[in-house]
Amino acid sequence: MSQFDQESLVYGIIRYLPSADEFTARAHRRANWSAIQNLPLGVDDEWSFLCREMFSMPGDDVFTGTYQTQIIHFAASYQAVEYEWEHWLRQFEALLKTMYWFSATVHLETELSGKHTFNWQADSLHSPSDAELRMNCEWEREVGFAM
Repeated sequence: MSQFDQESLVYGIIRYLPSADEFTARAHRRANWSAIQNLPLGVDDEWSFLCREMFSMPGDDVFTGTYQTQIIHFAASYQAVEYEWEHWLRQFEALLKTMYWFSATVHLETELSGKHTFNWQADSLHSPSDAELRMNCEWEREVGFAM
């Protein structure tokens, strides 16, 4: 088995739909940008699973990618991250706790355990806090039948 046999793909989006005036919405989008900028650059000494480079954000207006909903998207390729998945989820939820959002979706694709989709949904706008987050998971595995 080569080192490439255990590749895991992680990707998804964080959605923020402002419900306040434009000034407040802009401040919330900038706070989200700041939360991403506070992530480490690349691999750090503490082996963070999240890094700044894996996230991308559109601008503040319709001409730069934000009509109403700010969509922060992210993706990364890991070697067998499913073995460290609880740590990845803790780091992602710690990030979510520092942001404004109403939903987040993470897709995990692994060769050994199939595809998993994790969803977080706020009852209303989530503001930065230490409140517990609720997440649900769906699992899909493609199985081939030999004839």
